[in-house]
Amino acid sequence: MTAGSPGPAGLRITRALARCSDGRSETSLDPDLRVFVSDLVRPYGLPLREDLLRAGVGHSYQELAAGLLDEALTEDEPADLLILAFDTPDVRPGAPSSLGLSRSVPGAPLAFAVCDQGTAAAFTALRLAAEYQRAGACRRAVVVLAEQTALHHEPPEPVAMPQRHAAVVLVCEEQPGPGLAVRQFSGPDRPEPSVRGLAAELGPGAVVLDGTAVDRDGPAAQPFTGLWARLAEGLPEWRAQRRPLLLAGADHRLGVLSTLAQP
Repeated sequence: MTAGSPGPAGLRITRALARCSDGRSETSLDPDLRVFVSDLVRPYGLPLREDLLRAGVGHSYQELAAGLLDEALTEDEPADLLILAFDTPDVRPGAPSSLGLSRSVPGAPLAFAVCDQGTAAAFTALRLAAEYQRAGACRRAVVVLAEQTALHHEPPEPVAMPQRHAAVVLVCEEQPGPGLAVRQFSGPDRPEPSVRGLAAELGPGAVVLDGTAVDRDGPAAQPFTGLWARLAEGLPEWRAQRRPLLLAGADHRLGVLSTLAQP
């Protein structure tokens, strides 16, 4: 790198919007939902929640997040990548909601979903977005996090369910300097980095959002999106103050610890 040339750029979370919703989606009454869920649970002998299927309970992630995407990006802000991450299954049994959401974003971005990782899926989505940027394939990414209140079958063990339908949109953009760094640890021998120690590495004034104790202390109102809604609430002020960020989350059921640092 020559003198005076710009340093490397990284992907950073620059905007975040969060919203809870009530009601339901019409797709929760789609008869294909029963067929879809039945096929999924039959090998495991899990019963359907007939009460929820009859009542049409639940919400489509495409409907939950489309309005937030309209607010998050203008027509002259094309995105290269859209990742939908969720834990509670969507109620739309047809085309993936990630593809539908990509039509709400300028730029016709590459779109896919991350699931089956519990609460770690949000961190995984951001880690993948950062990797796409480092590979030169992405300058602006949109990460959509969503959860809805209905599980249309009996789970094999108790799981924490959200109290309301909710979505969070994270806009991540390439900017000069170091970008966000995601670390994930799994398995019985995983290291247990100290959240306080990681915050100290970021320097004085770091904002710490620690969600690692949520599963130990009881179910949160929004187990998947709650941590990120807290980020959305404070991000404008913290960015104006140039404060580094540290987010930590743990899915104790799956044994995954995740951290995100943004200098």
